[in-house]
Amino acid sequence: MNDLTRRSFASKAFAGIAAFGMVSGLRLPAEAQLVWNTSEWNLGSFEKLLHEKASVKQLFDITQVEDGASLAKVKNSLNGLHYGYGVPVDQIKIVCGMHGPANLLNYDDYIWQKYRIGAWLEINDPRTREPAVRNPYYFSKLTDDAAHITAGTDPSAETSPLQDASMQGLKRRGVRFLSCHTALEEQVRQLIKHYTLSEDPETIVQDMLAHTVPDVLVVASVVSAIALMQCEGGYSYVTV
Repeated sequence: MNDLTRRSFASKAFAGIAAFGMVSGLRLPAEAQLVWNTSEWNLGSFEKLLHEKASVKQLFDITQVEDGASLAKVKNSLNGLHYGYGVPVDQIKIVCGMHGPANLLNYDDYIWQKYRIGAWLEINDPRTREPAVRNPYYFSKLTDDAAHITAGTDPSAETSPLQDASMQGLKRRGVRFLSCHTALEEQVRQLIKHYTLSEDPETIVQDMLAHTVPDVLVVASVVSAIALMQCEGGYSYVTV
């Protein structure tokens, strides 16, 4: 039994104790916490991702939005590995660990509009050149049909789905995105101070967690996930 398996077992045991407490009428904390324990998030999904089988497993540590340049580097890695080095598509696994300002790219248009994320982070919408009131880097410009990749798809064509650096476009190619719970808790507290909001932090945290973009995995801590993915998962590390 490896260390992570032991942690998973302990997590399940703790969850059972928590369930007993609820049944017996014991009052347990209902609020989210600044630091998540193993029973408070989807550790099982992370373990599955950790032990994915692939010849090349790459982890991007992304903290800055950079007008989408960080995401473009992920796209470039996918294309280079397959077309430049001949690695089969099904043998490439790329994960993006998002924290810092980039963490907010994991949340949908509702969050960007309601909490004025663009104005706060000084991120302009490329279409309007005004502070973004939508997540400008999630949605692909391509329809599902246009995004279909075949053996004849030209990777060098600017309109090719192989040049699509949106989060949605990368997700179509199997890239997974991690959101950092610790970063979110800290960012919400900064957001409250910036806009002098009256809500308590955990109300906003829960609102935001309910509005992640599809298939994002919120982990307890991205910096901790990075260590495990390198040490136990065999992922190579790239910081952008």
